[in-house]
Amino acid sequence: MPVLLYAESADGLFKKSIFETASYARAVADQNNTSLTAISIGDVGTDELALLGKYGADKVLNVSNAKLKNFVNQAYASVIAEAAKNENADIVVLSNSFSGRGLAPRIGVKLSAGVIDGAVSLPDQKDGKFIVKKTAFSGKAFAITELTSANKVIALTPNTYKLVEKNAPGSVQDFSPEISEADFTATIKEIIRSAEKVSLPDAEIVVSAGRGIKGPENWSMIEELADLLGAATACSKPVSDAGWRPHSEHVGQTGIAVSPNLYIAIGISGAIQHLAGISASKVIVVINKDPEAPFFKVADYGIVGDAFEVVPKLIEAVKQHKAIA
Repeated sequence: MPVLLYAESADGLFKKSIFETASYARAVADQNNTSLTAISIGDVGTDELALLGKYGADKVLNVSNAKLKNFVNQAYASVIAEAAKNENADIVVLSNSFSGRGLAPRIGVKLSAGVIDGAVSLPDQKDGKFIVKKTAFSGKAFAITELTSANKVIALTPNTYKLVEKNAPGSVQDFSPEISEADFTATIKEIIRSAEKVSLPDAEIVVSAGRGIKGPENWSMIEELADLLGAATACSKPVSDAGWRPHSEHVGQTGIAVSPNLYIAIGISGAIQHLAGISASKVIVVINKDPEAPFFKVADYGIVGDAFEVVPKLIEAVKQHKAIA
């Protein structure tokens, strides 16, 4: 039976993490010698929908309904579950984004499916088993989990699967599911997104700082480095608690968990709660003047030095590199 991909959109566009998820779903479909159908909900243009075919979707179901203009967990889960039943799909794949973490268990209930959230690898389907590696304990460990249910839901962690282009356009079809008013007992009136900054969960590079920056007036050098690298900015919990930075930038066990290709920690000691939120990062660089800072124990690269001396030099080095390039 086919694999169904939920392609989450924002302001009518798909993020890179969705194309990663599409590439992953295509690989799962190939493992099972079946097709991949994608479903998009909201006002997404035809050209944008066609991009899903570029990353492996054989068919794209387009759901455009005024009631579904804004994200509603229960309603979206119902639509995706109905699409899965309509397509006879026994595997549903989606991104383990903020929305995806709310959708996956709801879809699982509606389809009587086993759910894997935070998947980081393709399923191992040898000997009739379906085993997936996923993050556990706030990213501090991995769990090898077997799904024994007939239907399965997999939520893929962003930045854990490569983009694979198929260069084969998928057909786009309108899909008009039945919508129950019972799914709209709680609705979101408005979603405000920062259009000028890189989203933390989707960022490939994150520049983060802690109390070692000494105050919000010194944050400009963090933002300058992030802008040069095309990175998102983040902070430790004490920084957001002090009001230096918004809580939306707080990374850690009680904040946002990230999995970038590069995480640069500046003036952060490395409390266990913070490490739990960044442990899935591929490369970790630490800048701290305390050589005994716990963060150095998990760092791939470390610089022992004053951030106010190191970061300006790093900024100049990046500028010079870009000028040469």
